[in-house]
Amino acid sequence: MRKTINRAVLVMSIIAGLVSAGFLSYNAISQKVIAPTANLDQTAALAAPKTLAGFYAQKPVWKNCPGSNTKARCGNIQVPLDWSKPGAGAINIAVAVNPASNPKTAPYLLMNPGGPGGSGREWVTDYISDLGTEQLRNNYNIVGFDPRGVGASTSIKCYSASKLKTYLYESSPYEIGSDADINFTKKTVKDFGAACLKSTGALLGHVDTSSAAKDMDIIRAVLGSKKLNYLGFSYGTQLGITYASFFPKNVGRFVLDGVVDPTVDPSEDSLNQLRGFQSAMRAYLADCIARVNSCPFAGLTVDQAMAKVGTDFLSVLEKGKKYTSLGSRRLTLNSGFTGMIAALYSKDSWQYLTMAFNQFWNPSKSDGRIFLLLADSYFNYDQDTDSFGSNDNEAFKAISCLDSRESDKMADMVAQNQKALNTSPVFGRYWQYGGLACYGWPFKVVKGPTDYSAKDAPTMLVVGTTNDPATPYSQAVNVAHNVLKHGWLLTYEGEGHTAYSASNSCIASTVDGFLLNGTLPAEEKTCQ
Repeated sequence: MRKTINRAVLVMSIIAGLVSAGFLSYNAISQKVIAPTANLDQTAALAAPKTLAGFYAQKPVWKNCPGSNTKARCGNIQVPLDWSKPGAGAINIAVAVNPASNPKTAPYLLMNPGGPGGSGREWVTDYISDLGTEQLRNNYNIVGFDPRGVGASTSIKCYSASKLKTYLYESSPYEIGSDADINFTKKTVKDFGAACLKSTGALLGHVDTSSAAKDMDIIRAVLGSKKLNYLGFSYGTQLGITYASFFPKNVGRFVLDGVVDPTVDPSEDSLNQLRGFQSAMRAYLADCIARVNSCPFAGLTVDQAMAKVGTDFLSVLEKGKKYTSLGSRRLTLNSGFTGMIAALYSKDSWQYLTMAFNQFWNPSKSDGRIFLLLADSYFNYDQDTDSFGSNDNEAFKAISCLDSRESDKMADMVAQNQKALNTSPVFGRYWQYGGLACYGWPFKVVKGPTDYSAKDAPTMLVVGTTNDPATPYSQAVNVAHNVLKHGWLLTYEGEGHTAYSASNSCIASTVDGFLLNGTLPAEEKTCQ
């Protein structure tokens, strides 16, 4: 039942005006600033600290970064392997800083692009122009980091590229839900966890979100900031909320976009995401049908089109692999479902989904090439080099399995399966047995904060998109209004996962107004 594995991979993937009448002033954040160009010519870093005080007082070595951003400076910041035993060893957190126009006077803004497993360092070294607005980049020293276990930090390793490709792309050869299918999934997941432990060692048990959030406070201190300013997307919102729960008095200006609600039960979280992807699929189908000429669902209702996806695409893949024009590579149920879901993350990708369905249903010769390329993009796989661009797939699994798990009791899974089918008769069939996603994992779940309200923190700006497929809007509403003691909701009425960028001036001006001026409108706001 390899679909369970990919469901777990898909769960979680992950990026206010002026002070005048009608606007609410937000207290300015005072902080000591160290320019990212300072202290960068040291010849050696401190030896691994033995106490928390030593970690907070370290002075890392900074140097030019790899990548296209020639202005960025990179370094490693050491953090405890085990926060409960600071003297038991240290690991490296890879950090990159993009300087503001006036770096010596500009504050720092830490960012996380999501995942879990996404590289914030790479966003700074290679994709900085895609982050936020030019105004934001000019006025903040933007800091990207790879959380523990991820990328250039001390990282997780599980499989060779060839074995990882098999793990991610191939599907169970057995009937869905059969004993053989369930046993196949159990063995597959357990073997993966054992390989991660063998290759990674003790770190595998310490890549939980709580530990990563505590690492963020060391980054804050090492950069010389009294308060932490933060921009988190998708899973990055979970990191931000967790940090605020541990260090509420160190919170500066926090923006949380595409919200993961850490208080939701993992089984309900799974259903929330199923609802989100189904809603996004229906929105895509309605848009496609309205275009008629190029749409493979022309003449159908949305319900009929949804049924066609089930019978003529997913059910076909369930019966076996299908031809693609990518050499010997074939489209499987796992890779086809992943490619389809990947295209739902942004409305800009809907055109590729239309092309993929048209190609798959080509009466002359069915070809799953585009679906496979979409899956490649999602998994960060390069066919030419037969390699993955990072360890984000492995990190995703390891972090997710430490943070939370659905019940693996058969009665609970059967009940959850029925809820999935009731939620989405088409997608629900492939959203089964989620309790096996971390079956046999070498470490138990690490408990997070008991209270996520961050009641002593200032107001945090929460951004939610009404038809976000990956982090449904309901989660943003709940976090802003019920979880956080001081949350302020900014709504984007539209499609896609996360909203803040330069493309929507309403969202951009509100977020920039908050981050740059510390202001929010008097009333919560909706942008279109």
